[in-house]
Order: sequence, then structure tokens, then C-alpha cells
Amino acid sequence: MEQGISVERAVELITGCAHPVGTEHIPAITAHGRVLAEDIFAPMNQPPWPRSPLDGYALRAADSAGACKESPVALRVVDTVNAGDFSNETIGAGGCVRIMTGAPIPGGCDCVAWQEDTDSGVTEVRLYAELKPWENYCFAGEDFKRGDLLIPSGAVFNAAAMGVLASAGLLREENQISVRRRVRCALICTGDELAENDTRPLPPGKIYSSNAALLSARLRELGIELTVMHSTFGDDAAALADTIRAAAGDSDLILTTGGVSVGAKDILHESLPLLGAERVFWKVSLKPGSPLMFSIYRETPILSLSGNPFAASATFELFARPLLAALSGTDALLPKRCEAVLDTPFLKTSRIPRYVRGQLRNGRVSLPEGHASGLLSSAVGTNCLVEIPVNSSPLPAGRKVRAMLL
Repeated sequence: MEQGISVERAVELITGCAHPVGTEHIPAITAHGRVLAEDIFAPMNQPPWPRSPLDGYALRAADSAGACKESPVALRVVDTVNAGDFSNETIGAGGCVRIMTGAPIPGGCDCVAWQEDTDSGVTEVRLYAELKPWENYCFAGEDFKRGDLLIPSGAVFNAAAMGVLASAGLLREENQISVRRRVRCALICTGDELAENDTRPLPPGKIYSSNAALLSARLRELGIELTVMHSTFGDDAAALADTIRAAAGDSDLILTTGGVSVGAKDILHESLPLLGAERVFWKVSLKPGSPLMFSIYRETPILSLSGNPFAASATFELFARPLLAALSGTDALLPKRCEAVLDTPFLKTSRIPRYVRGQLRNGRVSLPEGHASGLLSSAVGTNCLVEIPVNSSPLPAGRKVRAMLL
């Protein structure tokens, strides 16, 4: 067991214990937001034939030689092709086809003249500009060719992927694709002080359970399936052990809040031995949320966060997201980081790494007032966590910092 370990070591231990969830086959048309578990290859060329990128006239470039406004070249218009039509004509010398955007380019043609560079003739057209071979010409397979990798395994199936599959003729109800099963998570918020949100009036000594609302919403935003949620679980170590044991049967991850510090009611220290779980580590060198605990029960990871609202939120982003990414089999769930410049100073010294809420815009980040781990209201409107490095003096405005996007 390691205590007071670094953030990096904690992430390493957490993700090292993760086993990616299994796969399932679902209709491609319902796969939005899911993680692909197979490579998808193109069954056809797109476009299937050469097509025009504009409204104008398809012709042979050689027939436009010398064309200009002062000395136009006249060509016969032998056919008209609209989008959705197809011409069987093969265009020879001196001929052309009036063509619309997206329509198939007939055989014999190797370029398309802009309609604006002609007199828009119907049976005969005058060209006012010379063209080169393959000018304004979209080749068959310009987007992708048969056999090309369209979407790799591990990619999140987003709107662009849906569009690509549709253009390849793969977005059919009967077309099944392999995806990662959604990660299933149980959420248990402990503490005798917690009251349900419909409790009226609020009894003395009680607070409303905000962690359950915050974390369940965040899990859903990340595409995680919530199997069990206890928003107000009392400080009963034996009952908690029983609840975790039952939840593990249908969950890939168990997430708890509260009960991880050193107080008389910090029951995780008692529940885990009763459960027979292995405690991998307790305490991480950071603020907020340093009493983070990570355990394993019969290969099911148990990530136990501080009960303080902002501490729970921050450590979820730092530690639960890498774990969820490892379970899901995709890097898309990993938090993204960038450099930013402080618009407002941070006036505290930091002996250990510290993460504070911030609002990032155009490479600059402002910090709200109120950074205590029990404060949640100042997180509204923020979109990143700012990393305050170890052994830092107060940071002035203008200082470069690292920010983790939420």
C-alpha cells in the first residue's frame, strides 16, 4: 500500500487495474455516442463516379484552348445532366454537356467550365476561359475508395461518423456493428448528514445531497450507464459492504463519496475489510480531495472520493475519467490539457499540487472567488481546472499555467 502518492502514480495504479468492458452488436443507425470495437472499411467508392463540383459545362480541356472573353470558343451542347441523372453520351471533339453540381461527369470529359465563364447557351455555348485537364473535376473515390479504413476501432461514433457511414450505404437498420458495451457504474454517496432533495423542512444538522446529482449528471454526460444510485447512504459500515457487494455483480465500477478521511464516521476503512476488498492506495498528494481511496473487489474497481462537493468533482475529473477511458477502451474520455495565461492572480502558496476551478477563453483563464473544497457555487460557469504546481508561491496575473478542460 502507498500513501500520499503523486497524482500521476495514482492514475497509473487506477488504470492499470482496469479491464476493458465487453462488446455487443447493435444496428449502426443507433450507434451515435458509442465506442467502436471494430474497424469499418468502405464497401464502395465515394463518389461512385466522377462528378461535377459546380454548375457549368463538362467538356474536353483541349477544346477550350485559347478561349477568352475577346475570342470565345463555341461548343455544341449535346446533353444536360442534373444531379440524380446520368448521361450515356461519350463526349467527342467540339461537344460538351450542360451539368449541375453533383451530377456524374460523362465519358470523354476531363474538366468542367464555370457557368459564369460562358454565355449559358442551351444548344451551343461560348467559353470565355481556357481550362486545364482535370480542372473542376471530382474523381470517383475522391472522398474514399473501396477498402479504405473509414472509422477505426476505439473511435467514438459521432455525427461525422454517422454521415460517413450513410455516404457508404452502411447506415441501414440491418447493418450491425460491434461496439463497446456501455460502462456500468454504481454511485453511492455516504454520510448521515445527507438529506434527499425533497426533504422539507431540512432537519438541523442535515445538508442536501449534491454529490449524487452532480456526479450522476457527469456520468451521463460521458455516456456511462448508472446501475445503482444511493444519494443518501447512512454511515453503516456493514450495510455499505453489503451494498457494494451487491452492486459489484452488475457494475464495472463503483464510485463512492464520503467516508474516506480519518473521522469516526469515515466508514470505508471498515467496510472494505468486511467486504474482503483489496485497498490499492489511500491518500494522494494534492488539494482538494487528498484522502482519495482506490480499491478492488473481485476485479471490480472501487473509486472512493471525498465527500466535499468540489473535491468530489475535481477528483472525479482527475481520476475517474482516466479509469472510465480505460474501461471504455477509448482515449476520448481522457481529460484534455492545454497551457493558458492567468487573467487573475492566485494568492496562496502551494506545498503540494492544487487544482482550482477556472474559466478559460482564448488562451486566458480567470479564477472565481472561493476555492475551498466544500464550495460548489463558484464552479458554475467554469470550464477547466487550473493546476497550481507543487511548491508554488502566489501566482501573479500573466503567469502561464496548465489547464485541464472539463
